[in-house]
Amino acid sequence: MSATTTRPHTPLPTPERSRTGPRSRRWWRSGLTAYGYLSPTLLVMLVMMAVPVVMVFAYSTLSNVIMVRDPEFVGLDNYATLLGDPIFRKALGQTGIFTVTSVVLHLVLGLTFAMMLNSGLLPRVASALFRVVFILPWVFTASIVVILWQLLLNPNGVINYVLQTLNLISTRVEWFSNPALALGTVIFINVWAGYPFFMISLLAGLQGIPSDLYEAAAIDGAGWRHRFFSITIPQLMPIILAMAMLDFIWNLQQFPIIFLATGGGPLNATETVATYTYNLAFSKRQFSMASASGVVLFLISAIVALFYVRHQKARD
Repeated sequence: MSATTTRPHTPLPTPERSRTGPRSRRWWRSGLTAYGYLSPTLLVMLVMMAVPVVMVFAYSTLSNVIMVRDPEFVGLDNYATLLGDPIFRKALGQTGIFTVTSVVLHLVLGLTFAMMLNSGLLPRVASALFRVVFILPWVFTASIVVILWQLLLNPNGVINYVLQTLNLISTRVEWFSNPALALGTVIFINVWAGYPFFMISLLAGLQGIPSDLYEAAAIDGAGWRHRFFSITIPQLMPIILAMAMLDFIWNLQQFPIIFLATGGGPLNATETVATYTYNLAFSKRQFSMASASGVVLFLISAIVALFYVRHQKARD
């Protein structure tokens, strides 16, 4: 009896499904449904964000729009005039000083208070009380913050009285009217109003660090300085970088506190690109130049925003 061998069954090649098959049609249907639900939001973003941005770019290449019936195309002349203006260059430099100083001090104060609240040295009641006190500046609006500090820093206010009582000053200081002190005063107010954002975020990051890392470092004989720079800072670095870039963008465009406190004065001592743009548009009625100034500020912010998005993608 001869043995029969069976060959393994080889499936016949099936023709490749066309991209217009049922699965593809379902994918397109689900995609269109999703975009249909998103269409109201996308339409609002287009009307409220994209259209104004495009209009500002267009206005910056024309002669004085709004004030002229038929504005002419001038290309980059507005940008050349803007960069040749010494007040704009001064405002650009002061914007950098204001932004960098505010971000650094926000980080230092926020991290200091966050570590104090995260330590186990404070009783629970005292820790809760300090959290309420430290968060108060973030609750106030810009107008309330400026009014509060204008009252405190008034020549006849509490701050000057305390400094004179302690013999730290001999005459009353004009904190907002002195060109040498005005920018530092505005930075101080901005730092006071903004550090709680860093404090809350860094406190959440500190509470997420495993305590085993500190215990292992203590067993190995590491001091507090070594634990801080080898454990705390590396663990918080993603949060610090993300918040620093966001805070940089926000302070770069800071307008309410500066405008309400000094309006860019005295003698342009606190002029930033944001207040310079406002004064061009609504005081001097030079809307095309103001558009060019706004475009410069937009491009700087967009560069930082690009780094922020790339950092977030790399972190994910």
